[in-house]
Amino acid sequence: MSVCPPYAPFFGFAGVASAMIFSTVGAAFGTAKAGIGIAGLGTFKPELIMKSLIPVVMSGIIAVYGLVVSVLIAGALKPGDYPLFAGFIHLGAGLACGFTGLTAGYAIGIVGDSCVRAYVNESKVFVSMVLILIFAEVLGLYGLIVALIMNSAVAGVDTSSICS
Repeated sequence: MSVCPPYAPFFGFAGVASAMIFSTVGAAFGTAKAGIGIAGLGTFKPELIMKSLIPVVMSGIIAVYGLVVSVLIAGALKPGDYPLFAGFIHLGAGLACGFTGLTAGYAIGIVGDSCVRAYVNESKVFVSMVLILIFAEVLGLYGLIVALIMNSAVAGVDTSSICS
């Protein structure tokens, strides 16, 4: 079996797709769920809408994490000299970033919706909302860091001698 089979880039592209799709789905869910809470808040206290947009912004950052990983993996894909181990590592990096982005987006959406609705009645909830949102965002950041470490393991390998 060849170390650089022609189907090896499939796994790298699957990593690109995983990072982008899953993190974007998480960001979309977080934005939609928090947006529902913001719409509910806006009917009672419209002056609080701008402060309540924090969950939506944080959800968008999750999608950026997936975009960064996708661009880095796609930049490492080279036709002809792409080893199978690189494809598997890139797939794992994409899945790590994508699934943590998905879970972080869900957490941000649920916390954002609940806390924004509670913010209508009690302004002290705002600080705890921001803290919980930061901890939810960090889940996605951990996935980004793991994906970057995995991608750097492939970047340091000279593939010209392996795939010749």
